[in-house]
Amino acid sequence: MLNNMRKREEWLQKTWVVWAGALLCCALWGSAFPCIKIGYKLFEIEASDTAGQILFAGCRFTLAGIFSILLGSIPEKRILRPTKDAAGPILVLSMLQTVIQYLFFYIGLAHTSGVKASIIEAVNVFVAILIASILFRQEKLTIRKMAGCVIGFAGVILINLSGLNLEMSFQGEGFILLSTVAYAFSSVFLKRFSVKHNPVMLSGYQFVIGGALMIAAGILAGGEIRTISLQGAGMLLYLAMLSAVAYSLWGILLKYNPVSKVTVFGFMNPVFGVILSALLLGEREQAAGWVSVISLVLVCVGIYVVNSGKRE
Repeated sequence: MLNNMRKREEWLQKTWVVWAGALLCCALWGSAFPCIKIGYKLFEIEASDTAGQILFAGCRFTLAGIFSILLGSIPEKRILRPTKDAAGPILVLSMLQTVIQYLFFYIGLAHTSGVKASIIEAVNVFVAILIASILFRQEKLTIRKMAGCVIGFAGVILINLSGLNLEMSFQGEGFILLSTVAYAFSSVFLKRFSVKHNPVMLSGYQFVIGGALMIAAGILAGGEIRTISLQGAGMLLYLAMLSAVAYSLWGILLKYNPVSKVTVFGFMNPVFGVILSALLLGEREQAAGWVSVISLVLVCVGIYVVNSGKRE
């Protein structure tokens, strides 16, 4: 039993496994940007309908929680159930990773551009590494890690540079930043809690609780889903499944690797978002040309620099 656990830990710490797993997560999260927009159209949710958007997000994450629990139950050959001492960690993660992050994100996104939101969201890589290093001392903060983050962040800024307006507002960019900080804290806490608890179980139940709270908030704010179609249901199921797979896999990678080694891949989210938006929404101008190529190279170099040091 111990040998199997050690082999699994060693396998999940291999560089190619971390790269493949983290990039899959980022590709899934990147696909969420255009798919959410498509979902709004299918469900006829207007851009100004924040309550409807929160209700839609709540349905997505509640389903994601159910999918996570079912997926995690297959290898265990039993339904994943939280222990009594897991209640606190699940509640903390549901507030940080789902409720606070997405409430601030959806409200902030209504008052700023997608370009600015993408750049600010990428700040979570810096915040997560600083929190893990300085507050929780889970790893050492090195010049190499910070240099890799700066290089990767430069790639994110470059791919979003066209039409960038530097004017800021608290309800717009400020809320997006608060969303980013909440997500960064959730990554660090997920690593901390997964030492004792199954990360897939934590992700599943925090999604169910967080999603239910968002559904309640959306309904109380006057949100409603007026149109339901087969295409819309299919898109909602896809968004729920991508969250279940991505967050569960992300949690497993964080359990066995330093926070910096995994979270630095977060710089790929806006890159995948731009590329997939071009393919699915026809927004080809921003994704085409040498700017996107240089951005992708900078992001990859940044990821490599952070991961190139000695294993901690």
